[in-house]
Amino acid sequence: MSNNRRGNPDGKQDNRPKDDLIEKLVVIKRTAKVVKGGSRFNFSAIVVVGDGKGQVGYGLGKAKEVPESIRKATDQARKAMVDISIKDSRTLHHEIVGRYGAGRVVLRPASEGTGIIAGGSMRPIFEALGIHDVLAKSTGTSNPHNLIKATFQALESIRSPEYIAAKRGKEAK
Repeated sequence: MSNNRRGNPDGKQDNRPKDDLIEKLVVIKRTAKVVKGGSRFNFSAIVVVGDGKGQVGYGLGKAKEVPESIRKATDQARKAMVDISIKDSRTLHHEIVGRYGAGRVVLRPASEGTGIIAGGSMRPIFEALGIHDVLAKSTGTSNPHNLIKATFQALESIRSPEYIAAKRGKEAK
């Protein structure tokens, strides 16, 4: 038995680096295509990957088998990681609204000990990012694709006070 975590059907060794990234499977869906002999099934997976210190990325993988779709999504998420500014290593700097398609998310910083109050597809993003206290609300849709993209759009537009002060040529208080 190989020490392969994903259980690749071809039995090949997983050659990805064993780093300390947090991988969260957000959703896995099955699609069916009706053909002459019956139905053919495909799987799509959305995975969020983060280091718990301000870097996070997401990926979508599609394949005929579940483990392969998860592997593809994980590889894509690792390549698409972005840096997000976090306040005190636990929450956001300011309130922000993110939009993508019909998805709309409102992210608010929270006091220490609040926890992650977020629904659906947003919770794994905050867990992988390393945010421990946040209030989040999604409106408009429950589609995980659009919620994840709206959340990332909001997170990428967060600016730290130090960044804004430097841009204005002043000192941060």
